[in-house]
Amino acid sequence: MDKTKGSGLAAYATSQIDSSLSWKDIKWLQTITGLPILVKGVITAEDARIAIECGVAGIIVSNHGGRQLDYLPATISCLEEVVREAKGRRVPVFLDGGIRRGTDVFKALALGASGVFIGRPVLFALAVDGRAGVRNALRMLRDELEITMALSGCASLKDITRDRVITERDMIRRSRI
Repeated sequence: MDKTKGSGLAAYATSQIDSSLSWKDIKWLQTITGLPILVKGVITAEDARIAIECGVAGIIVSNHGGRQLDYLPATISCLEEVVREAKGRRVPVFLDGGIRRGTDVFKALALGASGVFIGRPVLFALAVDGRAGVRNALRMLRDELEITMALSGCASLKDITRDRVITERDMIRRSRI
């Protein structure tokens, strides 16, 4: 790949990609640090299985904001497959991408995410109103999550279960009956 072409920003972004990285690098990282290693960018059960076999401490389901490969599926669509692969292996699965509202947090938790990462809403709030904007954005997310939980009959986060949401795949399965 010629890393010298394109705009300044595109050239910089391209220069940050190391195509020589492999799963072996996780094993190497584990030899030089005692810190937990989480892998980001996992969107398939196969990659989740390999990551777990490499001994990662956690998996982050992410398509990198859809910026790099815009044809990738939404992260929420990949979450259940990755969670199924990690189930019973004590490897937490987090969702990164697409979280804009408290209802998105609820859905991710219902589909098995141990937690979510929130980027754009917080960054946009920071740009608009600094620290106060971030506080307000997080308060809005929390309030909407709490309302969604109440409307769904969930008194605590532990009450948020798979049967509380319907996905596109559920609708497709039902339409084939």
